[in-house]
Amino acid sequence: MESTPQQASLTHLSLALIHAFSQKSIESDEEKITVNRLVSEIASWYEKLRNSMELSDDSVILRNAIERILKRRLLLGGTGEKIAEPLLRELIWARYFPDNSLPERLINEVAGTIDIFLDLKHKTLEKHHISEIMVNDWILNLLSSQISLTLVPNKERQAMNNFMYHILSQGVEIEDDTEETKNVQVFLAVRRSFAKDDRAFLRYYLFLQLFPEFDRSHVGEVAAAFPKAIAEITRQLEYPLKEKILIRVKRLTPIFTILFDVLEKYHGKITPLLSQPDSFAKAVFEACDVRYTEIKARVQRTIVRSIIFLILTKVAFAFAIEGTYDVYMYGSIQMKELIINIIAPPLLMIIASFFIKTPGTENSRKILQKITQVLFEEKPRLLPVLRIRLKRQSKNPLMTTIFAVLWLATFGLSFGLILWGLDKLNFNPVSQIVFIFFITIVSFLAYRIMIIARSYTIEVTQGVLTPIVDLLFIPVVKIGMRLTDGISQINPFVLLFDFLIEAPFKTIFGFFEQLFSYLHTKREELE
Repeated sequence: MESTPQQASLTHLSLALIHAFSQKSIESDEEKITVNRLVSEIASWYEKLRNSMELSDDSVILRNAIERILKRRLLLGGTGEKIAEPLLRELIWARYFPDNSLPERLINEVAGTIDIFLDLKHKTLEKHHISEIMVNDWILNLLSSQISLTLVPNKERQAMNNFMYHILSQGVEIEDDTEETKNVQVFLAVRRSFAKDDRAFLRYYLFLQLFPEFDRSHVGEVAAAFPKAIAEITRQLEYPLKEKILIRVKRLTPIFTILFDVLEKYHGKITPLLSQPDSFAKAVFEACDVRYTEIKARVQRTIVRSIIFLILTKVAFAFAIEGTYDVYMYGSIQMKELIINIIAPPLLMIIASFFIKTPGTENSRKILQKITQVLFEEKPRLLPVLRIRLKRQSKNPLMTTIFAVLWLATFGLSFGLILWGLDKLNFNPVSQIVFIFFITIVSFLAYRIMIIARSYTIEVTQGVLTPIVDLLFIPVVKIGMRLTDGISQINPFVLLFDFLIEAPFKTIFGFFEQLFSYLHTKREELE
């Protein structure tokens, strides 16, 4: 076991972070919301099926569920008073929270939040000629984020986000833009990498930066400035250098994730642990091992969800498009091509999963070394300073043209090989298009799973064949990413569940819960 070096003292940032983890949580004996266990059992299975149709990260599933419920209930013209309690009950039904865990006082708090944001929506539409669809989208994003953080505040995680931001902002410079813009971009990169925030959460945090005192008394002034706020937030979210900064932040995120785990495990006891280097090193290695085990489970879970996603969308596409074409052109469905098209994508996903590996002991040693730096060094040099520019420096036009042609040639080579193979199997043009459509999606999903598996890897080494694999694989992945984003937006199964199945299902759940509660009351009268 490798020991941490003896250090003089913790930095002021480290002390503030440790203090945030030293606060004791106070157990409350207030009344809690309870639901019927049978209803919850059925609803939780429904929710698992519904979530398998989307490829959202686990960290935003709760917010997505809240937004989905809000969207459905607001369509009926609901208010905070009418929506808050059913919203919380639905979340408990689906087991986002254990039964008897949410205080009943949250009903009024959530109701007030809903009314404030609905008021903001109405005042914004009154003051400005602006798209109601766009305003609805923003309000739902902001409102679902606020409610999610009300239900799961997690102050320790927020403290780690702030600590990570202050450390990593020292290592980034944008040479031709303001310090403020750089700080915002590092902040967003930290939120995306450590907290795994989606676009809705990022909108919300930037909204709070612009309007830190937003409450009922400030709705009017916020509504007046809302279009400008939307424009500024969108500008920051679409900043040209955001991905370069995110790549840097992602490389260092494992350090802060493991440190967070150690602080959380030794809640309030971290200072004595830090005074014993061997014990602290052991704690870090144990935290790494736990994360490596979790990442294996997460990879497996993501593979299963991806396969379900592929099967559901693939069967629909295959029969709706390929089957229709076969009947029209040949008088019957060409079963060989159809079966290959249905089976091949999930099978390739399973095969790809065998090549996905998680980190080992050497990676844990590197994490320990860098954790020691961020705790005890005022300006830890985790990596060389990232210096970037908005305006690209002039490059050799000839080389730029050559690289562009080569990049296009890789697309032709990759898809040319696929089409050649399909032609040998006698696939008709439509079958070929359907196959390519889904093989690109499989490639992107496999790449995404590989990235998940590397979530805690500090240094990624390239193999001898990596450049060749990239040459053939990256063009397919790029197309798959675009298509997957499109399917996520227009997935017919998601639309079917959200608007034709979920509403009546949840109504039935609510009816039976009230019925069971009524029967329970009658039984108590007999005692």
